[in-house]
Amino acid sequence: MNPTLLRLLAFLVLNFVALGIGGLFTGPGVADPAYQEANQAPWTPPGWVFGTAWTLVMLTYAWGCAVGLGRVSDKRNFLKLYALQWVLNVLWNPLFFYWGRTGWAWVEISLLFVVVAMQFLWFRKELREAAWGLVPYLVWLLVANSLNGAFFVLNP
Repeated sequence: MNPTLLRLLAFLVLNFVALGIGGLFTGPGVADPAYQEANQAPWTPPGWVFGTAWTLVMLTYAWGCAVGLGRVSDKRNFLKLYALQWVLNVLWNPLFFYWGRTGWAWVEISLLFVVVAMQFLWFRKELREAAWGLVPYLVWLLVANSLNGAFFVLNP
């Protein structure tokens, strides 16, 4: 089997396992009446957007990582950043929804953005067009960060 396809399958499994684990701690999530009744940022999208966005982001990120891992010279650090991103991705849902620590979740999602940005910036020349697979993740993290920050500020 093609090595890039194997890496793509591995990253897809890892990415969606992360989303699944996070989902275990989300409960009803954005559909929760307590969340719905809380003060929201005016730019908060409808609930269905979150699942759709995360699915698309994880698909493009898996592709970028799968192609990129075949090209980067420093595979170890590329994978370390991926692993750190994975842990931070999983941790956000329990922080925000399960434990209600929206301030810590805001700090955590900011750190997640920094880690993915580091992966993009450090390896973009070797990733070439595969670097574009990381861009949707970075954009969505900026949106999610702004929503998390607004939620924290608006619901002291």
